[in-house]
Amino acid sequence: MATGTEPPGTDRTAPGVRSPGRAAISARHLRTDRWWLAPAATAAGLLAFVAYSTWRAFANADYYAAPYVSPFYSPCLAENCVRMRGGPNWEVFGSWWGLSPALLILVFPLGFRLTCYYYRKAYYRGFWAAPPACAVAEPHRAYTGETRFPLLLQNLHRYFFYAALPVAGILTYDTVLTFRNADYAWGHAGLGTLIFLVNIVLIWAYTLSCHSCRHIVGGRLKHFSKHPVRYRLWSWVGRLNARHMLLAWASLISVALCDLYVYLLATGTFDDPRFF
Repeated sequence: MATGTEPPGTDRTAPGVRSPGRAAISARHLRTDRWWLAPAATAAGLLAFVAYSTWRAFANADYYAAPYVSPFYSPCLAENCVRMRGGPNWEVFGSWWGLSPALLILVFPLGFRLTCYYYRKAYYRGFWAAPPACAVAEPHRAYTGETRFPLLLQNLHRYFFYAALPVAGILTYDTVLTFRNADYAWGHAGLGTLIFLVNIVLIWAYTLSCHSCRHIVGGRLKHFSKHPVRYRLWSWVGRLNARHMLLAWASLISVALCDLYVYLLATGTFDDPRFF
């Protein structure tokens, strides 16, 4: 298709892809596939998680069924937490905090995921249509990138990564505690133990596959030959980073399933099947 750069009737003040000097293609896009399916599915998946996690975070109930504690409520930082024997009860905020204790801890994993490079692309396209898909123009008249508030806060991603590391460590501790039974005796495992094990593997894989982690490990090195250990670590993180999108979704689903499983146990829907 031949195109010009100044088609008749061009508005010289038009923004974006309709501005002067851009290819004069009259069609909104030339894609013939169902390009809208991916952003629509992404938006639906993220919206479902936001709705579920919001309900559970404000519920302030049914988040502990010995020996399992929901990852949404760990560690528990207020006095209004359910007492968990050997669990993550850290009464840092004392008795003045009257809301759900989940709101004190979820800000860190939430901030880590909100500022994640993959999730940025996901919700920018899924919710804001910026742009909705490759080769499809976004509908916005102006583009400022991440240079203004609140998107300027995306630059905090590295610091949220630092905060996500101890959170993942605490969830690892919670997973170790699942090798107890309801009476807190060690040497037992149930279906919940398996679910928690899968979740913590995915949480660590997603956390370590982060672009910031890859840069911290080896992104600033000028000579890999002088840093063989860091080069090896950088290579491992790079292989994980290639699957960052998959790990982002898998860990998002697994952490919700962990919370749902604990909720079902705490509400007496069924008993935890024991393997030994």
